[in-house]
Amino acid sequence: ERRRALRSPEAPQTAIPALSSLGPAKMSTEDMWLYDEQYMRLRAALGGSAAPQNGEPEGKLSKRELKRRAKGKVKKEKDVSKWKTESTKKKPKKTDHSEAFTFVNTTPAGQKKDMSGEMLAGYQPKAVEAAWQAWWEASGFCSAQPSDVEGRDPAEKFVMVIPPPNVTGSLHLGHALTAAIQDSLTRWHRMCGHVTLYIPGTDHAGIATQSVVEKRLMKEEGLMRHDLGREEFLRRVWAWKDQYSNRIESQLRFLGSSVDWSRVAFTMDDNLSRAVTEAFVRFHEAGILYRGTRLVNWSCALRSAISKIEVDVEDIKGRTFRSVPGHTKRDKYEFGTLTSFAYKVADDAGNATDEEIIVATTRLETMLGDAAVAVHPEDPRYAHLHGKFVKHPFNEALLPIVLDSVLVDMSFGTGAVKITPAHDPNDYECGKRNDLPFNVIFNLDGTTNELCGQFAGMMRYDARIAVEESLKEMGLYRDKTDNAMALSICSRSGDVIEPMLTPQWFVRCDEMAERAKDAVRTGDLKIKPEFHEQTWFTWLNNIDDWCVSRQLWWGHRIPAYFATKKDEGELDCMDEQHNDRWIVARSEAEAREKAAEKLGTTADNVKLEQDPDVLDTWFSSGLFPFSVFGWPRETPDLGAFYPTSLLETGLDILFFWVARMVMMGLQLTDQLPFHTVYLHAMVRDKYGRKMSKSLGNVIDPLEVINGCDLEVLKQKLMSGNLPEKEVKKAIKGQEEEFPDGIPECGCDALRFGLLAYTIQGRNINLDIKRVVGYRNFCNKLWNVTRFALTYVKDVTPTLTMQSEMAAA
Repeated sequence: ERRRALRSPEAPQTAIPALSSLGPAKMSTEDMWLYDEQYMRLRAALGGSAAPQNGEPEGKLSKRELKRRAKGKVKKEKDVSKWKTESTKKKPKKTDHSEAFTFVNTTPAGQKKDMSGEMLAGYQPKAVEAAWQAWWEASGFCSAQPSDVEGRDPAEKFVMVIPPPNVTGSLHLGHALTAAIQDSLTRWHRMCGHVTLYIPGTDHAGIATQSVVEKRLMKEEGLMRHDLGREEFLRRVWAWKDQYSNRIESQLRFLGSSVDWSRVAFTMDDNLSRAVTEAFVRFHEAGILYRGTRLVNWSCALRSAISKIEVDVEDIKGRTFRSVPGHTKRDKYEFGTLTSFAYKVADDAGNATDEEIIVATTRLETMLGDAAVAVHPEDPRYAHLHGKFVKHPFNEALLPIVLDSVLVDMSFGTGAVKITPAHDPNDYECGKRNDLPFNVIFNLDGTTNELCGQFAGMMRYDARIAVEESLKEMGLYRDKTDNAMALSICSRSGDVIEPMLTPQWFVRCDEMAERAKDAVRTGDLKIKPEFHEQTWFTWLNNIDDWCVSRQLWWGHRIPAYFATKKDEGELDCMDEQHNDRWIVARSEAEAREKAAEKLGTTADNVKLEQDPDVLDTWFSSGLFPFSVFGWPRETPDLGAFYPTSLLETGLDILFFWVARMVMMGLQLTDQLPFHTVYLHAMVRDKYGRKMSKSLGNVIDPLEVINGCDLEVLKQKLMSGNLPEKEVKKAIKGQEEEFPDGIPECGCDALRFGLLAYTIQGRNINLDIKRVVGYRNFCNKLWNVTRFALTYVKDVTPTLTMQSEMAAA
């Protein structure tokens, strides 16, 4: 009816002004609507019903809106409650199946869990994961015997050793990632029907373990190891080892690692210690192990040489102050500056002249051990000084001006360089090239010795300050400027590393390194991902002789004996002139026989003193893939399971451990210890920071699996060995990162989360909230399965069930 009304000539018309009276430029939007005849007719026909609603201006109504209203489609009033915020809405209460849930494992240890009962209403990790590990072990599912591989294709055998974690404490999330990857590989091969062997173990971790026990001894009893003596101190360390190795084994079980626990190894077990002694003797007999006095990384706090992996490099941009262990006169000492001073040129009579050479150094205290000043042979500024000397301001020594085109850069500074061969790697090489004396000016504890004259008895950096003040008094100080530099720090003690010339045992690595490189070139050894091969070649191309001795008590004592005759005077075993008196042997009895023959005397007239030092931890770790099978004895296990199949580990120890295993395996067994190396990324916190106790971001896997309150996390920090300042810093980090503690996630969710991160192939910036997300995913799977089982009855799974369903 309304449409007919629009077409009727009787429909009321609305008067509008003539179009000619309004130009388009003068017409507003409302004017344009007035000239739309259809619009005006519709408006008139609808009468009041076309009026704007909700207070809208009349001119705002569109054709479409008028048509809608003509059809009776009036806008509905908005439901205000619909737009309420989440906080104001009342949500239907969901049932939280995790609240007030207490699980009691009623399955007897070693027996299969009873699965006949009804599934829980929600996913509970503790209930799901309990009892299975003990049943797997009791059933022998994870073990293998030499007879199992007889007649089998080599491709149907999978053998892998765990990278033995340090026995210093508990595992962290980096270890959890390693365990997740390794166990996934192992279980896959086991499901394929292969003979599978996954061997667990722990490493004695010489420096790390001794450092931890010493700190605890000082904190709890105020004693040093020397107060106890070697025998009692080692008894304390063994007690520590027993406590924490048990914890590590418990953590691996919680992580679901399907290792063969009947073969668990420790690097100081009798059979592994036997392998270490044999390897040392064989290296010596092959001429690749020797004793010499060379420059090493020295920790004055530990009073020991340390390996590169125990050195952290701290980049500083300029003047920086930091505390140094053993230094008590000041809270902090200055680093990151370049100090310039003058050496006076000496005349032919050895007296100082007015002419001078200005040199600069970042380690001013080492000038007390300077042996020369080096200039470039083509530098015209010093051409007239070739063959001349400068005079040392404190000890009056005449230091030669040597020519060295390798070390000296004419364009840097003054073009003159002070040379301290005994305390700098570059100066060490310069000293050898120019036949300079090697003046060791520090004692093993970092104090200055008698060669330092008036500065003797000071700690290193106290001597630095005293030398600067004396140079100023003598008018020889010139300048000090900011200098960006890399500072080497001992990761175990926080001490600043001192390059130190000390007598040590070394292994020549050049020939072994060539064999290791050839193995990768030929494809006999595969490194995955392949881009790590470049790191492999870079490190092995620049390999130095390996310092394998450590001045510690905890570890494998070096099987070397200093031999003298009872009827001769005392000889200094530290003197290189007497290196021929060192006898390397498998036992003291064997050493006595060798010494008697060497010295031309009877065994009764031989006096032996065993080297008190121990071997680098990486020496025993490098033997792990074959020492666990009984090497050097020809055991059935060695014949059946060596070489192993795969090594899986973190990329950070590619050259510290992996390369050494390859070199030692080829040297001692003439076989590669494995044919494939798989390297995973490093686990960091969600901000990309390295896991550090002082940052409070080191997480025990069990804290994620079982959940952990914030107060428990704090208490763990306070009971550790961190200094009080670092404890406060770490607690602050924990409060920011885990304000409500860590929720219970379970083993499956933790492993799932860690493995999912590996897809990216880069460093893993782990966010615990993401692991919680995988725990929720496990809950969804649980609910789906629970729902499906309400409809699926009387189904018995079989090994061929998947293929049968696919065929159907």
